[in-house]
Amino acid sequence: MALDYGWLHDTVRRRFDSDAAMEAFLPRALAPDELKGLGDDRYLSAMSRRVFRAGMQHSVVDARWTAFEAAFWGFVPETLVLLTPEQIEGFMQDERLIRHRTKLQTIPRNAQFILDIRQEQGGSFGAFIADWPGTDIVGLWRLLARRGARLGGRSAAGFLRLVGKDTFLLTSDVVARLVAAGIVDRSPSSQRDLQRVQETFNELHQASGRPLCQLSAMLSLSINPRF
Repeated sequence: MALDYGWLHDTVRRRFDSDAAMEAFLPRALAPDELKGLGDDRYLSAMSRRVFRAGMQHSVVDARWTAFEAAFWGFVPETLVLLTPEQIEGFMQDERLIRHRTKLQTIPRNAQFILDIRQEQGGSFGAFIADWPGTDIVGLWRLLARRGARLGGRSAAGFLRLVGKDTFLLTSDVVARLVAAGIVDRSPSSQRDLQRVQETFNELHQASGRPLCQLSAMLSLSINPRF
């Protein structure tokens, strides 16, 4: 089955008082040049913030992130790839931080991931993210899960959303609409189901010209008007 964009637009539009109100509500992704303009330190910071957000209230993590930025010297990958186990233990004593050893250990590992991509691609990590096609965003999720530290599940999409890369999110409301439309019969986890979801978003994008993040929000709003 397929989702009809005209139906989706009209359903969501009824949630708002005007076209302008709907457009103002929908999220925006960064343009490729903007993603390329972000330093690789910003990508490592966002990866780390997403790792710490997993299983915690986002507001708790965000409230401490200024302290994380100071403690980890601005998240420069070339610096943090050199963190030693002794330094990690030192961070475990820092009351400004969220003292979760396993998550702290992901910081040098993800710094190495970023440096590896830079060496392989011959450019910045931001350029690698910017150039990845939206028609295969689930492929980028897979790569992040496979090569990054604790970036599986929803964390890959959450990280991409943090940095501004256009991506959809598989929230419970988005999944509910996909199930209702017959695209999948449960929260997608298999590669087959994820490919079906990707194809659905590709079709909606072709019909509307809208970025994936807006289509994702619209699918959610079609189920839950309080999204």
